Amino acid sequence: MLERFFRYSLQHNKPIRVWLEGEKKYQNITVILMEGETVGFLTARKKTPQMRQKTAFLAASYARGDDGDTLKYQNEGETIG
Repeated sequence: MLERFFRYSLQHNKPIRVWLEGEKKYQNITVILMEGETVGFLTARKKTPQMRQKTAFLAASYARGDDGDTLKYQNEGETIG
C-alpha cells in the first residue's frame, strides 16, 4: 500500500503524509526518486534530498487537503498512464 502513495507523489509531484520509523509525528514529503528498496524525498522543512529504505516508512496517506483525484490535474485529452 505504501508503494502506491510513493508512486502517486512521484508521478504527480504532490506531497504525501508519512510516519517514519524513529519519528514522533507525521510529516509531509514529496518523493523525487524510487530505486529498488530506496526512496528519495524532500520534506517541507528541509529542502535537501534525503534517502530512506522503504521499510523505514510505517504509514502513508494523502497530505491534508488532497483527495488523490488525479483527474483534476489531467489536461483535456491526456491519458493517465
